Amino acid sequence: MKTVILTDGKYRSALAAARDLGRRGFRVIVTQTRGDCDQTPPVFSSQFAQGQWIEGCVADPDYPERLLACIRREESGEKPVLLCVGAGSLRMVAARRESFARYADFLIARPEELDALNDKQTVHDRARTLGLTVPRQYAGTPDRYPVVVKPHCGEKLGLKAADRYAVAENETEYNKIYRAMCRYDPEPIVQERVQGPGRGVSLLLDRESRLIGAICHRRLREYPMSGGPSTCCVTEFDAQRIHQAAELLRSFGFTGLAMVEFKGDAILEVNPRIWGSFPLVPFAGSPMLERYVLAAGGQRLEYAAQDYQLGRKMRFCFNDLAASADLLRHGKLRAGCGGLLDFFRVREALKDREDKKAYRAYLKSYL
Repeated sequence: MKTVILTDGKYRSALAAARDLGRRGFRVIVTQTRGDCDQTPPVFSSQFAQGQWIEGCVADPDYPERLLACIRREESGEKPVLLCVGAGSLRMVAARRESFARYADFLIARPEELDALNDKQTVHDRARTLGLTVPRQYAGTPDRYPVVVKPHCGEKLGLKAADRYAVAENETEYNKIYRAMCRYDPEPIVQERVQGPGRGVSLLLDRESRLIGAICHRRLREYPMSGGPSTCCVTEFDAQRIHQAAELLRSFGFTGLAMVEFKGDAILEVNPRIWGSFPLVPFAGSPMLERYVLAAGGQRLEYAAQDYQLGRKMRFCFNDLAASADLLRHGKLRAGCGGLLDFFRVREALKDREDKKAYRAYLKSYL
């Protein structure tokens, strides 16, 4: 039985990934650093995974050696596959890929590729070079509003998702927001605010940057409503956006899992790692994680279009209630009431009849 090691079990994506891989016949080990988690991760209660604590924090200088020791303990005639759930672990393994490759298989981009894709300006410029649609960008004071102000890489600055950008509706708001954002980045990016639904195109690229997996989703609600993380989304299929996203990632020589974020027809940014709405992948029946394990182990796979269920709607219960309340506060009664009704008719992302103990632990930890 092939062993898969997941890092950073505190994230809800780790629970979704562990369940999916366990159901597909893999032995799943989930690690978590004690210093980065003040309670036992819900995934440690899952019947589909075994939990292992690692002392210290991801940022500690000796974290690589401790994670390597955990991987080496799981060797049983063949290399395990390593899947980094957290961005910190991903960056660390990318920087020490030769050391980790001796003991585990994985699909992880090189540090320079991750840095380039995390930089919104670099992505914007590359997309323009490829002839892809991007938002209009301002070098000085905007002549039209609303605009979005954001640092080049909010994640590296340790900012939460909702704090990585702000919307200015007029010049007064712009001046205030720009000065505040300069605390993080001396030259923040200023772009027009693109109208239209938010969409995510999530891809898996092999070691040769060949597309071997894709899934598309559309955001139904987000919190805050001005532009925060997705709280409710639904699967769809868009061959053109998949082609554009793959072309963009391939131009960087990327390998692994990533989500390209669209607004309307424009490409906004790239998350070169496991993304927030990742639980939608197994929820829709996508074989993306299984294909990750097989490709990491050396199998050459071919892309199969639309290998998941369309119209699968998923929500994160507590976040979605906050999003619905936010819509109501801003006078969007129909959308807000629709969100409240979805509490009863749309399935919670991590609810699982076969893994109730882990779901109860998730609810308890969240509350």
